[in-house]
Amino acid sequence: MSDLEQKRFPIGEYQQPENICDIKLDEYIKVIKNFPEKLKNLIENLSDDQLDTPYREGGWTVRQLVNHIADSHINSFIRLKLALTEDNPTIRPYDEAKWAELQDSVSMPVKPAMRMIKGTHQRWAALLKTLTNKQFERTFHHPEHNQNYDLRSYLALYVWHCNHHFAHIENLKKEKGW
Repeated sequence: MSDLEQKRFPIGEYQQPENICDIKLDEYIKVIKNFPEKLKNLIENLSDDQLDTPYREGGWTVRQLVNHIADSHINSFIRLKLALTEDNPTIRPYDEAKWAELQDSVSMPVKPAMRMIKGTHQRWAALLKTLTNKQFERTFHHPEHNQNYDLRSYLALYVWHCNHHFAHIENLKKEKGW
């Protein structure tokens, strides 16, 4: 893997687990529950200059990453609720790269995004804890990928997403000696 690929995918590209047992589900739910505090601890002492530093050449800044996480995880929570309340709904994709270029992602303080992440994750974890195995089998359709996702697999993807972006920021801090 090249240095650029290592910086883009510091924990590797997402690999769908073959079997997600109940024990693994519990671990995933804990990641969702604990992620906001973990992220807060990682970024809370960063200056504006540090927040405006890209995690790699041509990549998003830390500020954009935090705002992207808020946007992405809110969308994920909504997709979960749609799958729980509708029969294999087709979700609405969005252009995450264009969202990350909007001024609220580029220039706002990260505190509002962190509040969004905290609230979304509190509700997300609480709802996930109540789901039955049958509910985790519910699906939604992603038209960009022309694929149905069950909620068990989708949770695995978002645990990877948490860890993926956390590693971007953590590696940047190590690289810069922050």
